Amino acid sequence: MKFRDGMWLVAEGMRVEYAEEVHDIRETERGLSLLCPTKQIRSRGDTLNLSTLTIDIEAQSEGILSVETTHWAGAINRGPHFDLYPNGRPGIDPKVSKSDRGVTLRSGAVAATVSSGEHAFDIRFHAADGSKELTSLLGRSVGLAYSPAPSNPQQTGDMRDFKHYIFSQTSLAVGESVHGLGERFGAFNKVGQSIELWNADGGTSSDQAYKNVSFWLSSRGYGIFIDHAGRVDLEVGSERTTRVQTSIQGQRLKWYIIYGPTPKEVLRRYSLLTGSPGRVPSWSLGLWLSTSFTTNYDEETVNSFLEGMKERGAPVDVFHYDCFWMKAFTWTDFVFDSEKFPDPKAQIARLKASGLVKKVCVWINPYIAQHGAAFKHAAEKGYLVKRTNGDIWQWDLWQAGMGLVDFTNPEACAWYTQCLNRLLDVGIDALKTDFGERIPTQDVVWFDSSVDPEKMHNYYAFLYNKVAYDTLVERYGEGEAVLFARAACAGTQRFPLQWGGDCESTPEAMAESIRGGLSLGLSGFGFWSNDIGGFEGYPPPWIYKRWVAFGLLCSHSRLHGSNSYRVPWTIDDDDRSEEGCSRTLAKWTALKTSLMPYLYAQALQTVETGMPMSTRAVCLEFPDDPTAWFLDRQFMIGDRLLAAPVFESSGEVEFYLPKGKWTSFFTNEVRNGPGWFREKHGFGTLPLYVRENTILVMGNGATTGAVYDYAQDNEIVLYQTTEGAKTTLVSNDGKTLGTLEVGSDGKLTGTDILKGSWTVNSGGRKAERLGAHAIETI
Repeated sequence: MKFRDGMWLVAEGMRVEYAEEVHDIRETERGLSLLCPTKQIRSRGDTLNLSTLTIDIEAQSEGILSVETTHWAGAINRGPHFDLYPNGRPGIDPKVSKSDRGVTLRSGAVAATVSSGEHAFDIRFHAADGSKELTSLLGRSVGLAYSPAPSNPQQTGDMRDFKHYIFSQTSLAVGESVHGLGERFGAFNKVGQSIELWNADGGTSSDQAYKNVSFWLSSRGYGIFIDHAGRVDLEVGSERTTRVQTSIQGQRLKWYIIYGPTPKEVLRRYSLLTGSPGRVPSWSLGLWLSTSFTTNYDEETVNSFLEGMKERGAPVDVFHYDCFWMKAFTWTDFVFDSEKFPDPKAQIARLKASGLVKKVCVWINPYIAQHGAAFKHAAEKGYLVKRTNGDIWQWDLWQAGMGLVDFTNPEACAWYTQCLNRLLDVGIDALKTDFGERIPTQDVVWFDSSVDPEKMHNYYAFLYNKVAYDTLVERYGEGEAVLFARAACAGTQRFPLQWGGDCESTPEAMAESIRGGLSLGLSGFGFWSNDIGGFEGYPPPWIYKRWVAFGLLCSHSRLHGSNSYRVPWTIDDDDRSEEGCSRTLAKWTALKTSLMPYLYAQALQTVETGMPMSTRAVCLEFPDDPTAWFLDRQFMIGDRLLAAPVFESSGEVEFYLPKGKWTSFFTNEVRNGPGWFREKHGFGTLPLYVRENTILVMGNGATTGAVYDYAQDNEIVLYQTTEGAKTTLVSNDGKTLGTLEVGSDGKLTGTDILKGSWTVNSGGRKAERLGAHAIETI
C-alpha cells in the first residue's frame, strides 16, 4: 500500500502523519520507550492538538530486538497471535548506555541507538560491537495514516467510516537485496516489488501466494519478522526506492530485527523465535506417486500403476490417494468411496504387503461439503464457522454448500482429530492437508470471540496443519509425522512438509517453482516439494524428464498431475530407451536413493539449524559473493552439493559456481569458481557439482527405496579434502552413528561405524560408477 504520490504529494484520499522527533526517551525493564510527536515541539503550544506515536524498543533474546509502534494504546489487540519462542525464550540481559551519539540498547550482538540530537528522529540498528550498521529509521519513516482523510480531528471521534494504518520504513543500503516473505513465485530479489501478505489460492504464475510468511532476509546480514498475523502490505523499495515500508491496518505494528551476521545465523535465530522445522522420517524422502487429481482409485488401477513403476525401475515409497478416494460432492467427509474401496483397511494392508509401496497418504482439507456425511453432525455441534446472524457460513466455491471447520473451537479440533484417527486406523500414514487459503473475513463469527477475523485469514493455516500434524505425532511418534501442506504462515514450518501448489507443465512454471522453493527456504521452512511434471496441462516428454531431474533433487519428490497421469509411460508412449521417460525417472530415483546417507543427515541438520534442506539458496552458503544473492535458477542440496536444472529443450544450461573447486558428480571434472559456465546435458544428467573439502557418503547402488542401512556397503568419495574435513553418518531412524573425518595423513578415520563392503575414493567416484554421460561444455 502506498501512502504517497511520489516524493512530494500525499496519495489521494489519505491523511498521513509522521513521527517528527523523539521527544522523550524512557528506560523500561526490557529496553526503551520513545515518545514521538507528529510535529517538532518548539513551544508548549505545540504539545496540543496533535498525534503522538510510542515506539517501544526491547531486547528479546540474543541478537534479536523488537520494535513496536503504537498510536492509540487503548485499542484492543485481538488475536490470534503468533506462537513465539515455542521451546522457551532464552534469557537476555538488556544493556542501556549513553554517549554523544545518543542512547543505545543492546541485546547481545545487536543494538539500537536513538539519536539525542535536538528535534531529531534517527534510530540506527547496528552490530553491538559497532562493526556494521544494519538499517535505520530516519526522518518521516514511522507514521500513521487515515483513509479517507478526515477534514478535522473531531471526525475521528467516530472511526466507523475511517481506516487507520500504522507504517514504518526501514532504510535500504546501496546494493542491498531482500528475500523471503514466503513462497513467492516472482523475482527472487524483492526490491522494487509491492507485496501483500494475504494467503490466496492463485497458482504459481501470479503475485499471489499460498504461503505468506511475514519474514524477510536482507543481504546485509539481518532479517525482519513482522509480528502481525493479519494482512501486511510491503513496499520493498517501491514507494521510496531507498526503504522497505511495512504497513498494517490497526493501531500498533510490531516487528523484530534479527542479526546474524551471517544469513545462516539469522535463520537459526528466527527458528528459535517462530519454531524449527519438525523432523521428517527417512521414508518420506523417497518417491511419492499420486498419478493425477482425477484418478479412479480402485485396487486394480492402483496396483497397475505401482507394478508399472516397479517394472520400470522406479519403485514407489509412498502412494497418495487424492480427492476421489471420497465420493464426488462429499469432500471432506472422511468416508472412503465404497464402490472403489469396499474394504479400505484390507485393501491398504494388501497394498503394503505386496511390497509395492511402504506408506500410504490421503488428501484432506478443512472444507466440509453439505452433501457429505460429516456436515450435519459438524453443523449441529457448532464445529463450523458461522455468519454473524447465526447461520453456518457456506458457499459453493469448490464444494457445493461447503462449511469451514472452526479450529478455534477445542471441541471441533477434537472431532477433526477423531475423523483423522479413523483414517489412521485403516492404515493411512501421512496426510495431504490441501487448501486452507480462502478463509472468509466478512460476516463471520468464530467460536473464540476474541479473535479478529482478518487475522484468522492467514493464521488459519497454522491451526489447521497443527491439528493434523499433532494427530500423526500422537499416533506414530515424533519424527514419523508427515504432512503434504499447501497453505502456511509464519510458524507452520514446525509441521512439515509443504509443497508448491498448482503449477503449469511448462519450463517457465518449473522456474517459478524453484523461485518459490528458494523464497520459502529463506523464510524458515526446511522441507519442500512440487508437482513433478507440472500440475496443470500435459507435459511434453522433454519437460517431464527435466522436471524429474529437478524434482528428485528436492527434499521430497512427488509425481502428481491434474487431468493427466504422471506415470512415465503415459508421457511418451512407453519409450523404453535410455533417453525415454521411464529410464530417466529410474535413473534419478536411483540417484536420490544412493544419496540417502547424505540427504538424511542433511535433513536432521535442518531440524537443528532451521536451514532449508534442498532448494537452499546459494547465498546461504556464500553470503559474501554478491552474485549468489541473485541466483534463482539453481540451488544447494544441503551444504555440499549444487544443482542447476535445465530449462531448454536443447539441454543447454548456464550456471554459476562460487569461489572454490567444484567437481562434477557425473564426470569428476573439476571446475574453478567463481564463474559462469555453460553445458549441454542429456536427460540423465544436469550440472550437479560437489563442493571442495567434501566427504560424500553414498549408499549401496543395488538398494531400492529410501529406507535401508545407511552404513552398509557404502561408497565414500573424498573431494579435495584437507585435514579436519568431516561428515556425520546417521541411521534411517534418525540416530547419529558417528563421524567420518580426514586425518593429518589424509586418510579417513571413524570407519569402524561402517559395515559390509565399503570403499573410499579420492578425487571423485570410480569410473565404473560414473557410467557414460555425454556432457558437453559450451
